[in-house]
Amino acid sequence: MSFENLDLIEPILRALKTEGYETPTPIQEQAIPIILQRKDLLGCAQTGTGKTAAFAIPIIQILHDSENLARGRRKIKALIVTPTRELAIQIGESFAAYGRYAGLKHTVIYGGVGERPQTDALRQGIDILIATPGRLLDLMNQGYIDLRSIEMFVLDEADRMLDMGFIHDVKRIIAELPRERQSLFFSATMPGDIVKLSATILKNPLKVEITPDVTTAEKVEQQMYMVNYADKRSLLLHLLRNPEIVSALVFTRTKHGADKVVQFLQKNGHQAQAIHGNKSQNARQKALSDFKGGKIRILVATDIAARGIDVDDLSHVINYEIPNIPETYIHRIGRTGRAGQSGIAVSFCDNTEIIFLRDIQRLISQTIPVVKDHPYAMTDFTPEKAPAKTGRQPIRRDHNAPAARETTNRRENTPGRHVSTVQTEDKPTRSLWKRRY
Repeated sequence: MSFENLDLIEPILRALKTEGYETPTPIQEQAIPIILQRKDLLGCAQTGTGKTAAFAIPIIQILHDSENLARGRRKIKALIVTPTRELAIQIGESFAAYGRYAGLKHTVIYGGVGERPQTDALRQGIDILIATPGRLLDLMNQGYIDLRSIEMFVLDEADRMLDMGFIHDVKRIIAELPRERQSLFFSATMPGDIVKLSATILKNPLKVEITPDVTTAEKVEQQMYMVNYADKRSLLLHLLRNPEIVSALVFTRTKHGADKVVQFLQKNGHQAQAIHGNKSQNARQKALSDFKGGKIRILVATDIAARGIDVDDLSHVINYEIPNIPETYIHRIGRTGRAGQSGIAVSFCDNTEIIFLRDIQRLISQTIPVVKDHPYAMTDFTPEKAPAKTGRQPIRRDHNAPAARETTNRRENTPGRHVSTVQTEDKPTRSLWKRRY
């Protein structure tokens, strides 16, 4: 099937041709006709399958055909809510690309930067608004945004939205939307909480599910290195000597850990930068731009900051630390092997992370191959000898939990308001809390 078979208008087809798109992905092929019929949609597809185009293209077509666009000051007709700055910017770029010949106006709003450019764009009038929850609510409260004219609402990356504690913000936003609207709900996974949330947003939705909710990218080669914690840095340097690692996205569980890895790599002659919630928006965008442009070879990131990173031809993902939430592993390795390309996902596992590895392998229903031929192999512990889930186990610290997470219920990338007994190296000080507000 080609895009011409989806009854798309000429301006969109011309834009897609300019972008080099020839055939729709499965999620696009199934979702676009449903959305064009003005039906609610529940979409589930893993990262890298083209979800953004699946809702952006039909939204552009529907609004382009609207007779009200040219009458007076533009009112917001479509709202897309997404959990992170990077995702919001990426979605904005997609609307700009697919709608370049459609005559629509859109803007992107998110926290961590000044409000003035965003409010100026809102005053001039827009058709499409892409927003993160905290900044959206702030500008709604200040009277800059009126949602009463919304005809189409998209909740993107819903599973991550819940992970980051935005559920109450999402409910507040939905309460301000018109009852009569078209709603689109997209998520990479569909656990029970997501299904319940979708039921409160959608009316008689059609469901499009492209892959099982726990399937890892088919073209990603997975490798596991058993290594003592003290040897992880040396192993990372050892692997980076391989010229086949053209670009590497390295994951840590904490912001402090990401900074330490970057400092170590830079000290040893590698071009690397970190991206996480303590970085300013300009710093994050520069690091991402340098990584995409090939100016730096290595980008070190935390899970929340990395959601939305879409880099063409990313050769390797390296889990410097095993994620303590199994589903996170799927999202991490999905950064490579995107859009049908191949990729390699390497994970370092020390003896305190064995239990996390077992959970991951249980979730994906496969055993990740262990690479034994390397100079830092851990010989006193193997996955087969991992402790059962009884007795004393490694403490599972969810670094996305309220006390340590990189976002809050009101503002993006500021400390949460909840009290937690879990202490981490990355918990911001009270003075930092004040400065970020």
